[in-house]
Amino acid sequence: MITVKEYRGHIRNWEALCVKLKIDPTLSREEREPEILKKAYETWGCEMGDHMHGMYAFALWDEEEQTLFCLRDPFGTKPFYYYETEDGALLYGTTIRGIMEQPGFKKELNEEMLQLYLSLTYVAGENTFFKGVKKLMPGRYLIWKNGSYRIERYWKPEFHPDESKSLEDWADEIHTTLKDIMPEVKAADETAEAFLSGGVDSSYVVAMSDVQMTDSCGYEEPRFDESGLAKQTADLLKRGNSRCLITPEQYFDIVPYVMYNMEQPLGDASAIAFAIACRETAKHTKICYSGEGSDEFFGGYNMYRNAERYGENLKTFYVGNTNIMKEDEKQKILKHYDPDVLPIDLAKPIYEETEGLDPLTKMSDVDIQIWLEGDIYLNVDKMSEAAGLEIRMPLTDKRIFDIASRMPSKYKVNEEQNKVAFRTAAAKVLPEEIAFRKKLGFIVPIRIWMADDRYNQDVREKFRSEMAAKFFDVDAIHAIFDDYVGGNSDNWRKVWTIYTFLVWYEEYFVKR
Repeated sequence: MITVKEYRGHIRNWEALCVKLKIDPTLSREEREPEILKKAYETWGCEMGDHMHGMYAFALWDEEEQTLFCLRDPFGTKPFYYYETEDGALLYGTTIRGIMEQPGFKKELNEEMLQLYLSLTYVAGENTFFKGVKKLMPGRYLIWKNGSYRIERYWKPEFHPDESKSLEDWADEIHTTLKDIMPEVKAADETAEAFLSGGVDSSYVVAMSDVQMTDSCGYEEPRFDESGLAKQTADLLKRGNSRCLITPEQYFDIVPYVMYNMEQPLGDASAIAFAIACRETAKHTKICYSGEGSDEFFGGYNMYRNAERYGENLKTFYVGNTNIMKEDEKQKILKHYDPDVLPIDLAKPIYEETEGLDPLTKMSDVDIQIWLEGDIYLNVDKMSEAAGLEIRMPLTDKRIFDIASRMPSKYKVNEEQNKVAFRTAAAKVLPEEIAFRKKLGFIVPIRIWMADDRYNQDVREKFRSEMAAKFFDVDAIHAIFDDYVGGNSDNWRKVWTIYTFLVWYEEYFVKR
């Protein structure tokens, strides 16, 4: 007998699986998806992940074999954690707080992670800020039997460039594949809305979907506000648009809520805005589309244009999309610095996997395996769950990645443009000025707000606190803050990363 012990997610190709596994397709989703997991395990065993598309993490108990089987989807869109107690029991779940509530858990800070966090601004790799709590990494499964466990990898990004196709061929394949995927993202009896920014990703998803309402957030500061562009796109596509105006007061007030519900600190300033957007959107829908995935798959970041110039030097410094604090800086501000704890060590196995491939592919693979899982997907999952909103990401799909894995880098990035083939595909349903619009990113006016004494008082207080003194040279971090506020540096990311750690630490080790 197979029992579903833990499950979070959405199985995208459920209709095809119901046919293969002889499951009644008229079952409700709440009944259908656990049945799919059980029957898939009975049919394919450890290889069941090869047959599923979607966003998921789960644990199954095999009563006959006395075996626990846990699996996380290929890209890590849903989290899964595990912890071995002192008496040898395995605690597990899709939330850290769920594990903390189980008998045998001992809450201790894993201070080593702070050193990595100050560079990356997120928690990368399998370790967490809670000592002993580990992440089951993407594309892996864990088997627990007879008091011990092993972890196997069932999927990893692999790249095999195909030079035989033209730009238009690749654009056609992207467009056709997305057209096939979109009907799976939502069942016929479900309604959804979609997040919409000024960028091509969310615009393309909206254009390919049947959503009637889009959701955007904006600011009073015009140079940071994409909501006007989003409204233009929504009007063009004849869809409604709901705009959430985010104020600095609202932004700073919600930081403790975000760090608590994130379960680990996250120094991505856009996460706060995203949390507000999720709460506003959840007031009028339970399902919302979002456009994550294509930047990493198809060369969406402007830094990728430097790939060829970096060449083999990538292996010495590129650890993903963010790297804001160097080792000498961390050594100056940390009370406990370990020279053997280096962010680049997280990327070394990925560089070994991509040996012989071009620099852009190496950069993309590092971001797919480290940045996407540790920052983007964690943010999407935790903030949507906290708001009671379910987010589905049509562009995060093995079938979409398969195209990217075969596409030569010259169709991803050139001297003038990034995401060349993807944008060409999007231009089939969007005007060129939208499809080829310069990437803005989900930018936030935090660099202005945090320098303003009307809003930064909690930052000042945290930097001078007793808890800050546990980890930092307080004078050194305040010097960074003063330089930034005084306009002598643009170190707002460093300030924000230290601040978010302190807010998180207060939530989990002071208040609770």
